[in-house]
Amino acid sequence: MKRIALYPGSFDPVTNGHMDILRQALGLADEVIVAIGIHPGKSPLFTFEERRELLEACVHLAFGAEAAARLKVVSFSNLLIETARELKASILVRGLRDGTDLDYEMQMAGMNLTLAKDIQTVFLPASPTSRHITATLVRQIAKMGGDATAFVPPAVAAPLKEKCSK
Repeated sequence: MKRIALYPGSFDPVTNGHMDILRQALGLADEVIVAIGIHPGKSPLFTFEERRELLEACVHLAFGAEAAARLKVVSFSNLLIETARELKASILVRGLRDGTDLDYEMQMAGMNLTLAKDIQTVFLPASPTSRHITATLVRQIAKMGGDATAFVPPAVAAPLKEKCSK
């Protein structure tokens, strides 16, 4: 049976932290589906298509063609569990940076388990080198003219700088 993992988030922009969790997820599953949440009330920095292209490029550059072939990027705007069922995912991947993340993610995992007993949440710890990275902080640094290259993959650095210099 094919193990399909669903890794949800905004990925706006893709960060080294996202790539750290994605690397771990690719080691656990046969296929990893990155599900980019689309919220009508939010105005993301990058469009869905831009985020999809950046994710695909980053995975290909960082992990190679074999890993890129096992990656799929989709959008979702419904309940995560519904998306997981539609895509036949049996694993939800969640990254943990600290205890605050754990408290929130445990609540979400409990709710998701109540809604779908056949879909398991797997918590993956952030590596010490990426534990402090959040997409929100990366956007703030870039928008204020700071250098965010240490926090994002090389394929994201130039597009991020361009978006934030407008």
